[in-house]
Amino acid sequence: MKRAFITGITGQDGSYLAELLLGKGYEVHGLVRRSSSMNRSRIDHLHSNENLHLHYGDLTDGVGLVNLIHRIRPDEVYNLGAQSHVKVSFDMPDYTASTNAIGTMRLLEAIRAAGLECRFYQASTSEMFGATPPPQNEESKFHPRSPYGASKLQAHWVTVNYREAYGLFAVSGILFNHESPRRGENFVTRKITKAVAAIEAGIQEGVELGNLDAIRDWGYAEEYVEGMWRMLQADEPDDYVLATGQGHTVRDFCEAAFAHAGLNWQDHVKYNESFERPSEVDALIGDASKATARLGWKAATNALDLAALMVDADRQELARFLRD
Repeated sequence: MKRAFITGITGQDGSYLAELLLGKGYEVHGLVRRSSSMNRSRIDHLHSNENLHLHYGDLTDGVGLVNLIHRIRPDEVYNLGAQSHVKVSFDMPDYTASTNAIGTMRLLEAIRAAGLECRFYQASTSEMFGATPPPQNEESKFHPRSPYGASKLQAHWVTVNYREAYGLFAVSGILFNHESPRRGENFVTRKITKAVAAIEAGIQEGVELGNLDAIRDWGYAEEYVEGMWRMLQADEPDDYVLATGQGHTVRDFCEAAFAHAGLNWQDHVKYNESFERPSEVDALIGDASKATARLGWKAATNALDLAALMVDADRQELARFLRD
């Protein structure tokens, strides 16, 4: 039985990855931050699985990571933990860097110190490309436009360095935007689909958004975790872009989500300048041809279908809430 360790297991990607690995017969260990409030709703349905084990810890605690890695001795490590909200990173740059960049180094050093022959996956991001024009692939220039993107770029190069300096099987998955019904409610896609469900039910009148012209390559998170796993099953470590190859504006996503409920988005969406970033990333559209050729991975769900899928899920969640 393979043993995997996942940081960020309570997040969107971590929960889908945990499901995938448990389904493949793995023993799964997850890192969770200690808090006075329980925030594990995405993995509540997995708690009865005897192969799931949760551990308190934090990417800002290097000693704790060393002790955990030494005790668990995983075959695969997936570093999905992060301060992942781009806008928040402008308000909390120090915490973002400590968690995302130095946290990755702490984890890699813990693996090296334990002398493990494990495989390491780093969750990189398309935000590292920033101002570089699309389409972006593994050879594109990095030009991050936020503390989040910059912190992830440092983590990306640290991963490359540990691969080259110490011979670790360390890879970076440069994932373009990937969404799902488990997406955090403060991310624009989920903010839109939750608003659609509430407006349709007569609970809410509208929603305020920032830059409607930003272009993103949105895919389905459940499909992307399969790509993560495939990267660690390859014969040699390398870095891969995962993306759909299609770009849509926030306006496009809005229109599709509202239209799925028979609503006109223009009647309910208001612009709010406070949601703009100090420096914007205009367009991110990925080229995942390398992952397709070498890993056999290809995105199946496009952004507009994803909008409908998420609206349906938020309708169901709202209906359950109203019943209770």
